[in-house]
Amino acid sequence: MTNIADFTHEVHSVVASIPRGRVLTYGQVAWLTGYPNHSRLVGRVLHGATKELNLPCHRVVNSQGRTAPCWPEQAALLKAEGVTFKRNGCVDLKKHQIKS
Repeated sequence: MTNIADFTHEVHSVVASIPRGRVLTYGQVAWLTGYPNHSRLVGRVLHGATKELNLPCHRVVNSQGRTAPCWPEQAALLKAEGVTFKRNGCVDLKKHQIKS
């Protein structure tokens, strides 16, 4: 990895490009930045993102479509954009995931 600042900038750029009503997984964001084995670091970067950045972090979910356990508002934000959830509480990735 070049450096954490460059990686952080790339993560922010990818997340900023996710359209309303669509989601990416942490792994997809990592892959799109060129670091496919750094999905956990993507989560860490997004957790540290400030509100001033105005990033749609709520549009990033885990590989099963689960939302962040410590962020109950995430599901409400996604639902407000028309994202649907399966009975198990996971985002319906077949409908809403961007294919990378």
